[in-house]
Amino acid sequence: MSVSYTSDEMMTVTAARALADGMTCFVGIGLPSEAANLARATHAPDLVLIYESGTIGAKPTALPLSIGDGILAETADSVVGVPEIFNYWLQPGRIDVGFLGAAQLDRFGNINTTVIGPAYADPRVRLPGAGGAPEIAAACREVIVIIRQSPRTFVDRVDFVTSVGFGDGPGARERLGLTGAGPRRVITDLGVLSSDPATCELVLTGSYPGSPVAEIKERTGWELRVSPELQEVPPPSPGELAALRALRATMPAGQDAAAAAARMPASARMPASEGAAR
Repeated sequence: MSVSYTSDEMMTVTAARALADGMTCFVGIGLPSEAANLARATHAPDLVLIYESGTIGAKPTALPLSIGDGILAETADSVVGVPEIFNYWLQPGRIDVGFLGAAQLDRFGNINTTVIGPAYADPRVRLPGAGGAPEIAAACREVIVIIRQSPRTFVDRVDFVTSVGFGDGPGARERLGLTGAGPRRVITDLGVLSSDPATCELVLTGSYPGSPVAEIKERTGWELRVSPELQEVPPPSPGELAALRALRATMPAGQDAAAAAARMPASARMPASEGAAR
């Protein structure tokens, strides 16, 4: 029996499947947190979730609204200081995977969460900023990015490099002294992209049912290469959908966006007109 699902549900389930049981995962808030908590609720009960506020082994019973949400500390195996999270756990390479979102992403997996527009001092939109993402992108053993795909988010060149992927191509991470492997997978609402080991460019390796390759290429701001071994990603199972919908039901209607906005400094909040455009 076929089960109906949305493109966002397909994306979140696919991202959750990328996390193996027993991994240590440095989680960003929003779509990455939703996918990581879905993985822990389904096939990866021993997935260790780490948030940059200092919580290790968080097991939230509801989706957290921010890295400072009390439910993370209340359910964690341990709570340590932010310097310890970065200096002891992250920078020496003790974290298996960093799970990040993005406002813009380019062909080399560089992430922008800082400004939209060519001028940093006078941007069209000022975004929330970096947080711990640059260090996560630099030092985790691998990085997975989850992002909705459109020409506005998938750009040939990001307006600002907040977190380095593969810079300007092969050798860039090594020249910068970055120790992690970089963005290995990008999971969108249309398919899955993987970094080419030779060129470091993102290549389409998986498409979702009902997402033609032509549409995926149209919604990409560069000439997207397609793997000759392109595979169709299996749709969500009834169990995965039930678990995801149960998680989402823990969020009060309308509270997630409002809470996130309330925690941003005024300078980082997006004007209503720009928010509607995005």
